[in-house]
Amino acid sequence: MNTHEKLIEQLGDKASFYLDHVSEKITKDELQLPDKNFVSKVFVNSNRNPQTLRSLAQMYGHGNLKDTGYLSILPVDQGIEHSAAFSFYKNPDYFDPENIIKLAIGAGCNGVASTFGVLGLYARKYAHKIPFIVKINHNELLSYPNAYDQTLFGKVKDAWDMGAVAIGATIYFGSKESNRQIVEIAEAFAEAHRLGMATILWCYTRNNAFKTDKEDFHTAADLTGQANHLGVTIQADIIKQKLPTTNYGFKDLQFGKYDDAMYETLTTEHPIDLCRLQVANCYMGKIGLISSGGGSKGASDMTEAITTAIVNKRAGGSGLILGRKAFQRPIKEGVELLHAVQSVYLEEKITIA
Repeated sequence: MNTHEKLIEQLGDKASFYLDHVSEKITKDELQLPDKNFVSKVFVNSNRNPQTLRSLAQMYGHGNLKDTGYLSILPVDQGIEHSAAFSFYKNPDYFDPENIIKLAIGAGCNGVASTFGVLGLYARKYAHKIPFIVKINHNELLSYPNAYDQTLFGKVKDAWDMGAVAIGATIYFGSKESNRQIVEIAEAFAEAHRLGMATILWCYTRNNAFKTDKEDFHTAADLTGQANHLGVTIQADIIKQKLPTTNYGFKDLQFGKYDDAMYETLTTEHPIDLCRLQVANCYMGKIGLISSGGGSKGASDMTEAITTAIVNKRAGGSGLILGRKAFQRPIKEGVELLHAVQSVYLEEKITIA
């Protein structure tokens, strides 16, 4: 059984729904699609300096997806974001930072994204073997009651000094703290670019009002799409976003700017079209959209990860940033899952919708 047949088998009765869909609202011809020359096509005329272009090229040119225009990144900052005990009890090996880096290398990822502490402890041993992406801010979760905010945990120069090719950061768009976070991260991204590092933004929405009794609009295509558009405005080179699960956030919550015609013109209810709206908000794909792999649910993880990758790829996205589904299981199984995700981006029969 070849790769394409295996993927069809994994999707089961949903195979045609995901693989045969054609996007007719925002068409593929309007997008900048990932390919081996993606960095040159997008950034050669930008204000990014040559060292930043080199850093981007290092990420896009590493691992099993090298020179395809796609990215497979292992992110492990959950020890802070979700607490270490909760994140690592399923596989305590990952309390040891070296195993995080080994998983990314063993799975052929384009890069490993983690904290100053994790990557700093092994920088001399591994920074030249796999691109390091230092996550510079976190929601520390230990304050009581929980305060959902993002706090800077170090300086951009420290990430450069340990050999990182990129920094990553989160902004909670829609939160009362978002204006401060926008200023902080815009300044950090500008410094990273001056030093020659790339920038990745976790563009998450966060506001209690976004979740109603009927719907959770934190993953609405229109709200997350606008978060992406704010992210590329502060010059993120790559956007990380959750897959959309719904739409009509502005309309149903009755805020912001919206028109019924904008929903009818830009998208449908199909998951690929909803993700296509996210891609469009990333300057029509000129800034790569990598989708979050989400939490681990156990037996369904493989199917969910493959489905997410297919939606992202067929929407015009640039890859997957998947952590918990991989590291919350034995390392061999984690590697197999990451390889399965990468196979979606390597499979030529899975094309842009």
